[in-house]
Parts: sequence; structure tokens; C-alpha cells
Amino acid sequence: MAPEKDEFLTATFFIDCDHPAIKDKSMQLIADIEGAKEKSIRLFYFVRDEIRYNIFTPRPTDAEFKASHVLAIREGYCAQKGVLLVALARTAGIPARLRFAEIKAHLTPKEMVEKRGSNIFPWHCLTELYINERWVKVTPTYDLHYCEKLGVPTVDFDGENDAMLPSHATDGRLHVEYLLDRGSYGDLPLEEIRKASVSWKYLKK
Repeated sequence: MAPEKDEFLTATFFIDCDHPAIKDKSMQLIADIEGAKEKSIRLFYFVRDEIRYNIFTPRPTDAEFKASHVLAIREGYCAQKGVLLVALARTAGIPARLRFAEIKAHLTPKEMVEKRGSNIFPWHCLTELYINERWVKVTPTYDLHYCEKLGVPTVDFDGENDAMLPSHATDGRLHVEYLLDRGSYGDLPLEEIRKASVSWKYLKK
């Protein structure tokens, strides 16, 4: 393993892949399969569908962003689900990191737009997995039930190609625009996210 990949296999405060619950779940999920591609697919679909998407998940302190906490409560928004997928992947021996982008989410629920004052999310989180000698972008944010409710295609992952939020809903309405790439991170840049988040105040309540 190249030195630059080693940092994407180690535990951090948020990506606590050394936590017993994370280790146990990762090993349970990949127990019957071999190969980074097949393992990454199994881990992706677990986080996508078994961790419910909830943008209103309470997160007043740093602890609510730890992978082990997200696994325990079984819900979260993009950053929380991204942190969990990275932790599970690292435990499985797959180098993984977080990536961020500013997006415009045209189908954001009215309640959320009213609370935030905008449908632009400056630090949308996705993940990158190192598979077959290259980084692949994957987005486990929306679970199947949420996609059906919102009327958007699911993000599916084949272990080889980037899996990003779709630009349009199933009925043709504009769904997501990617406005700015913020690059990759070995751990969650929570303070930067908080500084840019217009929703931080209500999430502390």
C-alpha cells in the first residue's frame, strides 16, 4: 500500500473505524465476500438503505458526527452517512475518504428551505473509495424509501463507476446541480461546515 493511501485506512475522531461496533458491523457485512469491489458494493447499500436519511437528525455536538454514533441511531444526513461509509470501508481494508461539493437541491422540502433560507448546500458530502487503483465517488445519502417519496432515481453503485446524485427527478424536474467541488478530506472538516451552514443554529436546539 502506497504511503499516501495509509492515512485513508486509519481511525480519526469522527471516522472511528477502530470502534468495536464499526468493526463488528463491517466484518459482518463482508464476511461472505472477497475483493474490494464486491465489499464496497455491500457496504454502500447498507449505508444507503439501512441508515435512514434524515436532514433533521439532532447534531448539537461533535459526538453526533462520529461513525459509531450514526451506526447506533441508524439515521443521519449526508455528512453523517458519508462518515459511516468511510469508517466501514476502512475497517474492511478499503482506503476511503470524504469529498465535498456545493450543490443546489431543487427539490428540497419547503420546510427545510424555510428553516435554512436557501436550497443551496455549501458542504454536501459524498465519499471516495479506492478500488482497482483509482478513486471512485459514491453517494449513499438518500435511502430507497426517501427516493420513492421524493420521486427521484436511487443512486446505484456497481463498484466501478462514480455514483452521484441524479440531476433530474423521475418526472423530469431539475433535482441537483453541482456548483463547486471542495475537494477531498481524510476526516470531517466540521468547523468549516459549521461556519458555512445557515442551518447550524436550529440544529443546536
